[in-house]
Amino acid sequence: MNGYISSLPGTDFSPEGPRRLCLLGSTGSIGRSALAVVADHPEEFTVVALTGGRNVALLAEQAAAFRPSVLAVLGPDEARALAASLPSGYAPEILYGPEGFVAAATLAEVDVVLSAIVGAAGLAPTLAAVEAGKIVALANKESLVLAGDLIRRACARSGAVILPVDSEHNALFQSLAGHKGQYVDHLVLTASGGPFRTWPTEELAGVSAAQALKHPNWSMGAKISIDSATLMNKGLEVIEACHLYGLPQEKVKVLVHPQSIVHSLAAYRDGSFLAQLGQPDMRIAIAYCLCYPKRLPLNLEPLDLAALATLTFEHPRTDAFPCLALARQAQAGGQGYCVVLNAANEVAVDRFLRGQAAFADIARAVDWALDAYPGDPAPDLASILQLDQATRLQVADYLSGAS
Repeated sequence: MNGYISSLPGTDFSPEGPRRLCLLGSTGSIGRSALAVVADHPEEFTVVALTGGRNVALLAEQAAAFRPSVLAVLGPDEARALAASLPSGYAPEILYGPEGFVAAATLAEVDVVLSAIVGAAGLAPTLAAVEAGKIVALANKESLVLAGDLIRRACARSGAVILPVDSEHNALFQSLAGHKGQYVDHLVLTASGGPFRTWPTEELAGVSAAQALKHPNWSMGAKISIDSATLMNKGLEVIEACHLYGLPQEKVKVLVHPQSIVHSLAAYRDGSFLAQLGQPDMRIAIAYCLCYPKRLPLNLEPLDLAALATLTFEHPRTDAFPCLALARQAQAGGQGYCVVLNAANEVAVDRFLRGQAAFADIARAVDWALDAYPGDPAPDLASILQLDQATRLQVADYLSGAS
C-alpha cells in the first residue's frame, strides 16, 4: 500500500498485554460504540484516558465503568462538575481545555488513541498524538481535511500509525491491503445518499433539521447526519482519501449505494474491484482499528445477502447537493481552501440545527466563504487554527445578514 499516509505495523504485530487506550470524544457516537467494543472484550483493552466535552453526566458514567486514570473535559466548570459526579474512592486526574485533550492524547502509557472529537476541535490532539508516535485510530476526518500534509510529515518523523475508522476509508484500507499502489486504478467511496436522495430539488429548501437527522441506515451524531444529508460528508471523505492514500482527486470517485452494505471499493488496473461489505454498524471499523491486525468477534446480526437480494449504485445528484462539488473545488485549491470549507460548513450546520438557517443556506454559505477566501497559505497548526476561527466569524456574520 505504497503512498499511504503512514507506515503500518506488520501483520505479526501484537503488543504484550491489553492495548492501552485513550478515547478522544468518548461521549459521542463513535466513542460510545468504541466503549461497547471494549466492554465486550475486556481482555483486549485497558482504558487509560477518556475525554468529553460538555456531557459530564455521561462521561462520569463511562469513567465509573472503566476507571481510567485520566479524564478531560471542555472547561473548568465541567471539570468541577465531573469531579463531583464520580464515585467515592475513585479520583482520576481531571484535565480540561485544548491543553487537557492534548495531554491525554500524548500520555506515555497510551498505545492507541481513538480520535473521535467532532470537527476542527479534534485537530490539535490528533496531531499531538501523531507527533508522539501513537497508533491513531482516526475517526476525525477533519484532521486530514485541515492538515493532511502536516500529519503525513509528522507520521514520517515520529513513526506514528494512522488507521482509518470512517467506514468508507476503513473499507478502502482493507481492500488495498497487500496490494501495491501502482496497481490501483481508482477508489470508489460509497454514499447512502442520505434521507433526501430521491427528493425533488425544489423541495429541499424547506426541509427541517428533524427530517435531515433521520438517516436511512446509520445511527450517527447530529453534525455528521446533516453532512450526510447535504453530501458534504462525502466531499470531506474525498479530501481525506487523497491524503490517506496519496492520490489525486480524479482517482477518488463517489457512487451512491442506498443499501449501505458495500462500504467502498478499490478498482485495479486489470479491471478487478475489491470491496468490503458489512452491516452499517461502526463497531466493525472501530474494532478493526483498535485491535489491528486482529479481528474480534462482534455481537452483530449476520449479513444475509440473500435476504438483501439487490445492491444498487447510482451517480450522486450534484445539482441538488452541491456540497460534494464544493469540497472537490476546495481540495483542488489547496489546504487553506479546505480549512475554509470545513469552518464554513461547521458554522452553517450548527445554525441549521438551531433553526437559524435553511438547509440550502449550508451550501450557500460554503460557496460564499470559498469565493471570499484570498488564498493566503496556512503552513502550520497555528495558521490553520487562526484561519479556521476567522472564517467562522465571517460566515456567522454572512448568515446573520442573509437571515
